[in-house]
Amino acid sequence: MFRDIEIKYFNGTHRAIDPLETINRNEKMIKIAGITRITDITNLDRVGIPVYSAIRPSAQYGGISIYAGKGVTKTQAKASAIMEGFERYSAEYQSKDEFRVKNGNFEDIENKIDMNDLIIPKNCIYDENNIQWIKSMDIASEKEYYIPVNAVFHPYANKDFSHLFKSNTNGLASGNFLEEAVLHGIFEVVERDAWSIYERTKKNNKQISADSIENSLIKCVLNKFKDVNINIKLIDITTDSKIPTVIASADDTMLKDSALLTLGVGTHLNPEIAVLRALTEVAQSRVTQIHGTREDTVRADFLRKAGYERMKRINKHYFQEDEDKLNFEDIENKSSNSLKTDIGRSIEELNKCGLDKVLFTDLTRHEVGVNVVRVVIPKAELYSVDSERIGQRLIDFSN
Repeated sequence: MFRDIEIKYFNGTHRAIDPLETINRNEKMIKIAGITRITDITNLDRVGIPVYSAIRPSAQYGGISIYAGKGVTKTQAKASAIMEGFERYSAEYQSKDEFRVKNGNFEDIENKIDMNDLIIPKNCIYDENNIQWIKSMDIASEKEYYIPVNAVFHPYANKDFSHLFKSNTNGLASGNFLEEAVLHGIFEVVERDAWSIYERTKKNNKQISADSIENSLIKCVLNKFKDVNINIKLIDITTDSKIPTVIASADDTMLKDSALLTLGVGTHLNPEIAVLRALTEVAQSRVTQIHGTREDTVRADFLRKAGYERMKRINKHYFQEDEDKLNFEDIENKSSNSLKTDIGRSIEELNKCGLDKVLFTDLTRHEVGVNVVRVVIPKAELYSVDSERIGQRLIDFSN
């Protein structure tokens, strides 16, 4: 099903082409997606790790209209912000999607996914005969399944049909090739699954010894934080999926602002990339809070009222130093130089831990030409995205 596309760019991320080429290919299409401005907001924070924002006022149904992109270089951050804008545009339900959506009686839908595997909130009351459905393909078996439109498009705001849960962007990903989008969609769902389990159970964790990391680029990024009195804690939260997932927590010991007790999470078959994604996401989180214009930062008001020391105590599992630390080289690197191989290795690891289906729906909008997909992994946890959704994996980890 997938082409064997070589990964050629390895500087802080794994991509099939250079981020500059990504920008050159796609920047001319941003107006079609409703993106009106791309802005460098790096210098709003004293850390200096590149962060860009993409502004898209036409976002549907009151959805977030300012998106951030991050990277170890400004080119990466700009490309990231642009691609985030394309993802949000492509994920919105459009009139042309009607031809592939089934509005049907539950019993008439063949090869539908088991609704229990989607982790529907217990308090959700819905009419199973009043759900919109769309085809999604299982990567391993290449078998098509119908899944609820609610799990694919975002925002999902059709008032004529049952809503199973709050729509979100988990597993929404873009790429220069379909294969690249699928791989990064998988990583995001795995990331949220691991973070959900850690946030709820505090069990799947081990602090990584920063001194054991030899990668010069990671050291450089860590030093950017250290030089401005921001303590970073790296936590390995990899689950039974064995796909490396890392949290980076940041404690600004100079400002002591509770709103700047920020986190970043990264997942990748290569643990070095997982760490860099977590670290650059921390930088993005800090700038987003400082920027103050993104619509989802209202939580900062609550955090500041709660107070710095209190928030550190409440979240000590993120900020308290552990005595026993993990040597970074003990985290296995399972990545390759092939998108197809990395997809296959990810599927293999997921299947081993009972996540037996990895579905994707192609959301590529041809007027834009950027590959966008929604990846859904039934049974994967989403507690970190939606605290009302608690599945069997989370329950099993809790016991």
